[in-house]
Amino acid sequence: MGMVPEQDEALIRRVAKLAKQNQELLEEKDKLQKLVDKLTDENERLKQMLSEISEAERARIRPAEEKPVMNFKMVTVMFADVHGLNRITEDMDRQKLMDELDDIFYHFDLIVKNLNIEKIHSIGDSYMCAGGIPVKNITNPVQVVLAALQMHQYLYDIQKNRGEQVWELRTGIHTGSVVATVSGQKKKCYDIKGATVNTASRLESFGVYGKVLISEMTYELVKEFFDCEYYGKLPVKYMDDLDVFWVKGLKPEFAVHGETSVPNENFNTKFKLIQFTDLQEIILDKLERELPKTLYYHNVKHTVDVVTEVELIGWAEDCTDEEILLLKTAALFHDAGHVISYKDHEERSCEIAREYLPKYGYSQEQIDRICEIIMATKLPPQPRNLLEAIICDSDLDYLGRIDFIPVSNTLYRELSERNMIGTLNEWNKLQLKFLSGHQYFTQTAQNLREVNKQTQIERIKALITED
Repeated sequence: MGMVPEQDEALIRRVAKLAKQNQELLEEKDKLQKLVDKLTDENERLKQMLSEISEAERARIRPAEEKPVMNFKMVTVMFADVHGLNRITEDMDRQKLMDELDDIFYHFDLIVKNLNIEKIHSIGDSYMCAGGIPVKNITNPVQVVLAALQMHQYLYDIQKNRGEQVWELRTGIHTGSVVATVSGQKKKCYDIKGATVNTASRLESFGVYGKVLISEMTYELVKEFFDCEYYGKLPVKYMDDLDVFWVKGLKPEFAVHGETSVPNENFNTKFKLIQFTDLQEIILDKLERELPKTLYYHNVKHTVDVVTEVELIGWAEDCTDEEILLLKTAALFHDAGHVISYKDHEERSCEIAREYLPKYGYSQEQIDRICEIIMATKLPPQPRNLLEAIICDSDLDYLGRIDFIPVSNTLYRELSERNMIGTLNEWNKLQLKFLSGHQYFTQTAQNLREVNKQTQIERIKALITED
């Protein structure tokens, strides 16, 4: 019986404790509910504020988006290692040498910028750059190898003048595809990754100081310009060993006499002939987008035909590499002025050529000659020299082709829509008069087209009806 009061007392204490805990939970619940109500009100207030601010302001306060990623199929990556910091002795001015390393990288920056190469980064005594980004091109292997040679030459020159060697340079170059992450607003920066980057880095580590090492892929793309020698095999995981070459310098025919890293005019011409593919792609894309759809004759196909024909006739007439370059460039631009105006389009074509060509390294003298060749296509043709004669013959090549009638009908349709010609019969009479008075100027065009042109005259005659 004495146990009951004690049990009752314990039970009472337990019930009291639970009641107190329950009261505390109710109070905590009330606090949480008030906090929820407060946050809900704050959220509604922020929603109202957000609905009232401008889209530009919303973009400003929006969380940063993920960095865009770009894929490049043909990029040439170079890793360079400037060796020398660990050779600094107590009697050397360390700060002065550090400043000298900064100056070296500054000049490396100038070299890559001059050759349209993108600097990726420099960390410590390592330097990384890549050709072919952000603007895709097919010339980047040549540009990057030339940059490496000029870097080596710069280091050699500054140390020769000082009379002692402190710095050495080791470079590795490989060409392939990369994935680039883009960051920055005003100045875009590119972080590149992939097997191409890893291979270039391994090539740099595989080499020795004083040599420019390139992979077999890069070698195949630059061997026309550079004197290269087989170096050895680089083991590559999960792949066959990679053949490696070292670049001695520019071939003698492409270098300024006595220099191995300074290109001459022969190099510049040969380089531009390769670069022409990039320029052609850009201009043809511009014509495709901007030419009026009613240009049934003066269209992209006609431009491609004339570019092809000037090269064919140019080689047959023994033109030099530079003359072929001038002819192909003039042919590419000769009808571009149609994006501005149908009348006097030749003058407008010259304006477009003067806008684009300086960006591709054409000299003022070359641009002037190209514009003279373009102006020679103005009817009636009156060429003053061989190059002008070649483009005149190429521009009117269709007069002696078997597809003359359908091609001339596209020109008639084009002129008709502009109310520049009468009936088809009147057009055929005009064609007959023009054909009868026309002559090809080059021996090559005369041999290729003159006989067939006479056949076209007879075909036109058969189409004309008497009024």
